[in-house]
Amino acid sequence: MDTLLSLVVLILSVIAHEVAHGYAANSLGDPTARLAGRLTLNPLPHIDLMGSIILPALLVFTHSPILFGWAKPVPYNPYNLQNRRWGEMLVAVAGSATNLFLAVIFGLLVRYGSAAGFDATALSLAASISFINLFLGLFNLIPFPPLDGFTVLRGALPWHLATGLGRFEHQVRTAGALSLVLFLIVFSYVLSGPFFKLILWLFGLLTGGSI
Repeated sequence: MDTLLSLVVLILSVIAHEVAHGYAANSLGDPTARLAGRLTLNPLPHIDLMGSIILPALLVFTHSPILFGWAKPVPYNPYNLQNRRWGEMLVAVAGSATNLFLAVIFGLLVRYGSAAGFDATALSLAASISFINLFLGLFNLIPFPPLDGFTVLRGALPWHLATGLGRFEHQVRTAGALSLVLFLIVFSYVLSGPFFKLILWLFGLLTGGSI
């Protein structure tokens, strides 16, 4: 998979992830992202120097087993949502749902594209898009703050359990970037093996084993 192409796909995929958060929030009653001009696929308003360019480039060019990055978080006010508890869950899951939708669409294109007349270059691009979005979608569903999966888990639990998770989230966010670095280290050495087996299995189901 071409290195530069992987970087471009990763950047555009994290931007699509954030835009989906904004559209979900807007549809549920919070216009903050729309008023801030963030409901656009134009990359410029979303680019975060560290999360969208420097870190993804380092990971891609060093052939890291982790493809990770982020765009500028789309602003939203949870107090504007029609139902704050379920609204926060839906806004959180919208990003991963978008990535997984793209993974399915382009994975099926890989599976059936040859019969439809697509050439090898197009199928290779589709495979890259599918694999990277599959990774991002599932990775962001891991229930650890600030990943979206934590917000989904907190919203799904009863109030007394959700309150405890809220305190844990506050402690993690207080630690700042250090908590994310520690999580990525643990993921790399402990969780990455089973996670990649899952990704490859799902990718094979979508594409019929074609890359």
